[in-house]
Amino acid sequence: MSDAFTTRVLHIASGSRERVVDLTGDCETFLREVAAGRGGLLNVFVPHATAGIAIIETGAGSDDDLLAALHTLLPADDRWQHRHGSPGHGRDHVLPAFVPPHATLPVVDGRLELGTWQSVCLVDTNKDNPDRQVRLSFLG
Repeated sequence: MSDAFTTRVLHIASGSRERVVDLTGDCETFLREVAAGRGGLLNVFVPHATAGIAIIETGAGSDDDLLAALHTLLPADDRWQHRHGSPGHGRDHVLPAFVPPHATLPVVDGRLELGTWQSVCLVDTNKDNPDRQVRLSFLG
């Protein structure tokens, strides 16, 4: 691969509970190491059928609000056709239709261009899979 494209896999221990994990610091560290002041795009991708990537505010309750909204939209009950795993696990497989497994973000002068309150987050409602991978790829 040329210097124009660099990729790295993060290993995230999301635990045995539903979580929103802030990845912004990991993204910034990656860009400091590979972007070298260049502009381009950062792609964040989670290669799992039961997790997603969201750009939201964290720390002020929005992360908990997101999980609460997902509970309303996708209840963890026995309505789902996909039935292996924990009760309601089928909804975890529907999650990526609402919270996609990727985000592509602008990088200017080697820095991630986010709004004041925006963070890059892994959204993981699957309590059966506590170990996640997140691929960061910089194209610049």
